[in-house]
Amino acid sequence: MALTDADVQKQIKHMMAFIEQEANERVEEILAKGDEEFNIEKGRLVQTHRVKIMDYYEKKEKQIEQHKKIQMSQLKNQARLKVLKVLKARDDMVTDLLNEARQRMADIVKDPDRYAKLLEGLVLQGFYQLLEPKVTIRCRLQDVDMVQAAVNKNIAVYKETVSSNITVRIDQDHFLPSDICGGVEVYNSNGKIKVSNTLESRLDLVAQQMMPEIRETLFGSNPNRRFLD
Repeated sequence: MALTDADVQKQIKHMMAFIEQEANERVEEILAKGDEEFNIEKGRLVQTHRVKIMDYYEKKEKQIEQHKKIQMSQLKNQARLKVLKVLKARDDMVTDLLNEARQRMADIVKDPDRYAKLLEGLVLQGFYQLLEPKVTIRCRLQDVDMVQAAVNKNIAVYKETVSSNITVRIDQDHFLPSDICGGVEVYNSNGKIKVSNTLESRLDLVAQQMMPEIRETLFGSNPNRRFLD
């Protein structure tokens, strides 16, 4: 049975509607897939940039931390150098003070009356510290006569004080260096015990004993110091 024109037109319209629907569905499928691929690529790019940003700031943080460490090290070194300079300046002041004391001792030695009186005290102190029946005194060559006079004067004083005799010999074979300020060394009979009463040794002893007081006088008290040295 032959199709009429109306039937043909109807089938054509039906076919066109089917093709159009299939085309629309294909377009929607392509668009959906495109959106999915876009979202996946967008997520990948976002993650990639997030990682890059995190790496960048992590490197920056490490650089800042390293820079801080370098600055702290430099500041510590600068502070250490300042402390060393202050300590050296203080040591220089103490050294100058001791040098001035040595110069004053040298001035005393130049005065025969004052030096003779000083030798008498140093010799008698040596006697008392040893408390030996026989002693040997060593002095500078240029001081032998003054030391002998001090010995002669102090033997009687010593006997009266300790109620014991003492025999004193001035060493004529070994003298103290002539470039020291002066004073004496007093030995027991076998030379194993020595009392060093040179002016230098006495100054060193006094300086050591008075160092806390000297420092406090020069630089003031230190509130952080718990013990005196």
